[in-house]
Amino acid sequence: MASKFERFASSGKGNGLRATHEIHAGELLYTAEPLAYCVSNTCAKYFCHSCFSRRETLLRCSQCKVARYCDVTCQKQAWSDHKRECKCLRSLHPRIPTDSVRLAARIIFRLLSPSQTSPGLCSLEEHESHLCDMGEERREGLSQLSSMLQLYIQQEVPNIMQELPAVDPLSLLAKLTCNCFTISDGELQEIGVGLYPSMSLLNHDCRPSCMMMFEGETLHLRAARDMRPAEELTISYIGSLAPTRDRQTQLEEQYHFTCQCQRCTTADMDPMMLCGEEEAWTPLREAIPRLENLQTHGDWEELLQECSSLLAPMGGAVPAVPDGNVYRLRVTDLALDACINLAQWDRALAYGTITLEPYRQYYPDPHPAHAIQLMRVAKLQHFLVHLGDAQHTLRLAYDIMKVTHGNQHPLTSDLIRKLEECRAELDRA
Repeated sequence: MASKFERFASSGKGNGLRATHEIHAGELLYTAEPLAYCVSNTCAKYFCHSCFSRRETLLRCSQCKVARYCDVTCQKQAWSDHKRECKCLRSLHPRIPTDSVRLAARIIFRLLSPSQTSPGLCSLEEHESHLCDMGEERREGLSQLSSMLQLYIQQEVPNIMQELPAVDPLSLLAKLTCNCFTISDGELQEIGVGLYPSMSLLNHDCRPSCMMMFEGETLHLRAARDMRPAEELTISYIGSLAPTRDRQTQLEEQYHFTCQCQRCTTADMDPMMLCGEEEAWTPLREAIPRLENLQTHGDWEELLQECSSLLAPMGGAVPAVPDGNVYRLRVTDLALDACINLAQWDRALAYGTITLEPYRQYYPDPHPAHAIQLMRVAKLQHFLVHLGDAQHTLRLAYDIMKVTHGNQHPLTSDLIRKLEECRAELDRA
């Protein structure tokens, strides 16, 4: 698969990847396994630490009490990665290190067993740490994580500089902040973090030519659109559903560069994203971190109450903030999530339907987030026996998902089954 693109020196960006042949939308360009990966602490109780499957009940490691597995088979497959980690987790019990510390430790353990690593387009040593670009507060935070990392691995690697002279814990953690990937499920929900060294060569664009999807910890790079030979392959490092200023701030703080892509230089989507009066949408923007915290903790009643209050019309029948405003859209999405978890299906469908037009406009190219939103709404339509609407929405989702996920992805298979159910029910009606 690597023959479809090559490494090159990208002007102003360092290294990059570019096409060597004509590429078509939806084409699978590369499949990669991580150098190391781990389940996020927030998901640790619900996802297998080996295959990343979500299960109602998981077997817990009898020694560290942290790692969880589908069955004995998954536990055995994970043991080569977990055996050293297991001792380290026991030494800190009941404390559990951050995701970045656990991932860094797993990388160190992998580097201590060179036979388990394989060469790719780019090595860990080539990654930039950007320590010199970081502010004092950021460096201090990484320094504290470095101390935690060394304490965490002390029993297994008492002197890291002696055993791995080329690995400095502080530099390693800095590299991870710029180069590791969030591993998500087919519905784009975060499951874990992983380092895929060769894929770190991909540069950023706010309207990228490629997208990454995961099956378990396996990364699939797919083309979002047709590309010609010598055209650069790009991905988006961040969520693109944000105004230019917000995107650029996040990219500068986390990745240390100012984005000069076409979306940023033209700010072409900003008028829609920031539509409405600023004094009206500012409370929505300021409320989002609090609302997302309620979502994280599953406080669905309170979340729905706050979202409903924020979305309520102000002084008239027409909302002061249009539905296409990104901050209103985010609050509407959170309200949709709360309604689903509270089994308020009609209300959930009402919120979901409102989001579809803004999603269509914000994602002009095939994008997994658009497909997932369509599928969420279609499931509600199907459940509420709006069969014609459900069939139409599922078809729209499939047209996107066959490009973004591919026909072999489990979620695409699930969508096709839903579509067949709709057809059968409409035939019987």
